[in-house]
Amino acid sequence: MGVSAIVALPLLGAILPPLFTRAGRTPALLAALAPSLVALALLWGSAPTVFSGAVVEEVVPWVPSLGLEWALRLDGLGFFFASLILAIGILIFIYSRAYLAGNEPLGTFYAYLLLFQGAMLGVVLADNLLLLPVFWELTSLSSFLLIGFWHHQADGRRGARLALAITGAGGLALLAGLILLGEIAGTYRISELAARRELILAAPVAPVVLALILLGAFTKSAQFPFHFWLPHAMAAPTPVSAYLHSATMVKAGLYLLARLWPVFGQTDAWGAWVTGVGAATMLLGAAIALFKDDLKALLAYSTVSHLGLVTMLLGLGSPAAVFAALLHVLMHATFKAALFMNAGIVDHETGSRDLRRLGGLAKVMPGTAGMGTLAALSMAGVPPLNGFVSKETMLSEVLATRWGDGWLLWGIVVLATIFSAAYAFRYFSALFFGPLRFPEGRRPHDPPALLWGPPLALVVAVVALGLWPGLAEPLLVAASAAAAGSGREWPELAPWHGFGAPLVVSAAAFVCGAALVWRYQALSCRVLAWALPLDGRRAFFAAQEGLVRGAHCLVARLHLGVLGRYVLLLALVSLLALALGWGTGEGWQPQRPPTPANGLAWIFAGLALVATAAVLRWHHERLRAVLLIGVVGLVVSLAFLHASAPDLALTQIAVEAVTTVLLLLTLFFLPQQDAPRASAPRGAAVVAILVGLAVGLLAWVMMRNEAPTLAEYFWSRSVPEGGGRNVVNVILVDFRGYDTYGEITVLGIAGLVIYALLQGMQEGPAREGLRAWHFPFALSPTRHPLPFAVTARVMLPFLLTAGVYVFLRGHNAPGGGFIAALLVALAFLIQYMASGLCWTMQRLRVDAHLWIGAGLLVAGITGMAAMGLGASFLRSAHGEVHLPGIGPVALASAMGFDLGVLLTVFGAVTLALAQLARLGRLAGFAPNRTPMDPDVSPESSREES
Repeated sequence: MGVSAIVALPLLGAILPPLFTRAGRTPALLAALAPSLVALALLWGSAPTVFSGAVVEEVVPWVPSLGLEWALRLDGLGFFFASLILAIGILIFIYSRAYLAGNEPLGTFYAYLLLFQGAMLGVVLADNLLLLPVFWELTSLSSFLLIGFWHHQADGRRGARLALAITGAGGLALLAGLILLGEIAGTYRISELAARRELILAAPVAPVVLALILLGAFTKSAQFPFHFWLPHAMAAPTPVSAYLHSATMVKAGLYLLARLWPVFGQTDAWGAWVTGVGAATMLLGAAIALFKDDLKALLAYSTVSHLGLVTMLLGLGSPAAVFAALLHVLMHATFKAALFMNAGIVDHETGSRDLRRLGGLAKVMPGTAGMGTLAALSMAGVPPLNGFVSKETMLSEVLATRWGDGWLLWGIVVLATIFSAAYAFRYFSALFFGPLRFPEGRRPHDPPALLWGPPLALVVAVVALGLWPGLAEPLLVAASAAAAGSGREWPELAPWHGFGAPLVVSAAAFVCGAALVWRYQALSCRVLAWALPLDGRRAFFAAQEGLVRGAHCLVARLHLGVLGRYVLLLALVSLLALALGWGTGEGWQPQRPPTPANGLAWIFAGLALVATAAVLRWHHERLRAVLLIGVVGLVVSLAFLHASAPDLALTQIAVEAVTTVLLLLTLFFLPQQDAPRASAPRGAAVVAILVGLAVGLLAWVMMRNEAPTLAEYFWSRSVPEGGGRNVVNVILVDFRGYDTYGEITVLGIAGLVIYALLQGMQEGPAREGLRAWHFPFALSPTRHPLPFAVTARVMLPFLLTAGVYVFLRGHNAPGGGFIAALLVALAFLIQYMASGLCWTMQRLRVDAHLWIGAGLLVAGITGMAAMGLGASFLRSAHGEVHLPGIGPVALASAMGFDLGVLLTVFGAVTLALAQLARLGRLAGFAPNRTPMDPDVSPESSREES
């Protein structure tokens, strides 16, 4: 469970910081650090295994028929990225403790960070093509929470929506591409794809697969033209920006490119698109970064540029370029996290990130200036810092590659390198040197240890990896071997590679970059005036607004509020489908002989027609229409009984009884008649005939067609696998138990929604409207007639006994938890109508909310118990118990699930009943004190209240 624990610890640990917040900010920090530290210890406990070239795997079948497994694999590449995620995450947690204000919810912030961290670990350790997108989308959702953490700020909300929209859309494309990839390869295990490379590339849809996967990777890693979401995510708190830009979300796309490099990495399409897009992004991001005055904006666009650099290297098609890409991922993570923390310190102390308002801060913040300068020099690639090592390796690989038109790529890289040196020089020179300036009212100084400690640790790594880059060699070799194959010669890691073309380019970049900074003011005016209209975010929101306007226009034309038009459209589509089917002659010819109709069937049909015609005649009278619709439902239940479907008949009768009573109670507060109409809408009869014809033809086709069904499968397995002879019930609680669990969950939610809606009617203007309600009909002088109350008392034990009986027999005979719940609910509905709410609720002491919660809990525990015993969720265990004097009694664990169904359904019905009764009190009915209280007029009741 080691690999699973690495992923699970942050995800499960996310619940700890909010719980410890009450104890103080430091306990919340410790609660956040604990899962990450333990996960990091477990990860590096596997270091000897990984560095030796072996892997650690954990596979648990999830849905084997779909190829979905909980498959995690720790190899060199996963180890590399997981180390960055956890190590930098720990520093971010410490930094956040001092950065966030005392009145901000630090525990919630840590919970979001841990969720984000766990999702990223899942991405880099997943070995299943269907599991990876689950974690991939979880990173988008958790980053949405983090970017929008300061939700009171409009920029934060917009940045979060923008990031979610871009990365979420890319995630959908990625999901489609990975599914296609798995189908082509014949496996969903990522580790098995490289061995099937030829099969994958030979598939006709391989270009489509590659395009979808690249779309997902490019959107996640902010590659052109999707780069604009990342700089606008800077509205997040600085710890989020530092984590997101250095080691997490944007690196997910790079990880995916490295992971799939053995499959696509040496194809022409990969080289053209990955290298081209990466080079364009590298140049564009560097150029924009130079002209940004906001510190975080400058760093954000520099991240875009460096992400483009790594993407370009992964597209070059050589194992050495993969090594160079991973080397720069490591170096960039250290200096970029340090720089974002440095910018956060400046913002924290001065209250500003605007370079036009800041300068000379080295005089008052020497420690901050020293760390920021070293990290910025590393970003520029100045020796002997770690950025120089990765930049020299990158330049060597580009020089050895011919891409495009000869020296095109080399020229792009040289130009981007010049811009990179320029914005790095501008960062520290404009911020820390020159005349001292900062916003009035502030007294900036070096921060406390919790703020400068994490960036100091990163700056130490920047210097150490620059002087002794061989320290990272085992980690990089293991990662590169996992991505590009073992047994290769990797570039030498050294602080100095001698004189050569890369060094000449670096020197030229330093000189030209310094010149650009020197002439920055004159240059920036011209560039900004030209580039001001080129705003990706503005174009995105304009396109979004256009789509919304188009959607509103379409809805306005289609959704006119005319039910007849909707029904006609459905009927025409159904008739068209039938016509197409008959035209092709496939599967539409009657194959099953019609069932002979006896006299009883004709009687049922006649009753249904008469009841339906009566509904049409008196539909404007709502009370009569509800009763007539109930008659139609009862006739349908008789038809089920005639067709040998007693389960359906019982369910239909119970549903009709309960819903009819609830509808009648609801109609009490509504007008008793529809608004009068001058005449029926034109063509209403034609629409009705067409709809009836379409539905009738569809039913005729379905019943006359001998299509293969699953009936034989369930018939043959109901007793041996489900332990029950009632096939319908076994399907609901065993074979399709997960569906049923979802349905009762929805039913419970519906009960809570009804409660909330009716609760809202008891407050504000709606409450006053109810209190002023005038009944449009005469009320009975006796609210609870004695004969009805006595009859209800007699019926109560019989209905409860019937409910228990139906529940107990449901696994082997018609019945079950759903029907039993309706019978029990009907028993209490009758008591309410006979004796009122107070008398009824005194005998039903448990709150309806608890019934719903208990039902879902019991059903869930039943399913989890099956998983705990090694079976699938809700798999039923069954057997016989011999009871003295009774004999063998068949028992099945599905009864526990059925009990959960009963409790949930009963809770939802009684919750609606209680709220309707409370509305009656507001409308003027005083609560009854005895079962047979005489009626109190609404007017006198209002006077009493």
